[in-house]
Amino acid sequence: MAEQKVSGVLESTISKIRNLVDVSTIIGEPMVAEGNTIIPVSKVTYGFGSGGSDFPAKTGQELFGGGAGAGISITPVCFLVIRAGEITIRNISTQDGSVERLIGAVPEIVDKLTSVIKQFTNKDEAFTDVD
Repeated sequence: MAEQKVSGVLESTISKIRNLVDVSTIIGEPMVAEGNTIIPVSKVTYGFGSGGSDFPAKTGQELFGGGAGAGISITPVCFLVIRAGEITIRNISTQDGSVERLIGAVPEIVDKLTSVIKQFTNKDEAFTDVD
């Protein structure tokens, strides 16, 4: 009997979290500023737990005790900036460890590599036109 009551508490907790966290929490509403479209991106971390038990009673009715708890952390990560059909990522600096910094640097490295490749491609096309 306690299992059904505990699952009810857990289902209620999960339902409340679903109401708080949805896609628009992670990928925010686009904003337009100075001709640029800016989309905020956040990291959402959540956890929950619940438990309960039936207690013996001298009367004929069943006694149940239980509880549930949840926690949510929403951390801004970056902004996607769309300008003239190109998308760039602007990271928000935080006090992360070395692994997080390395992962955070990947979009910037990709942007720089893309820029270098475009420069070489344009130079190759310029040499091809001369022939």
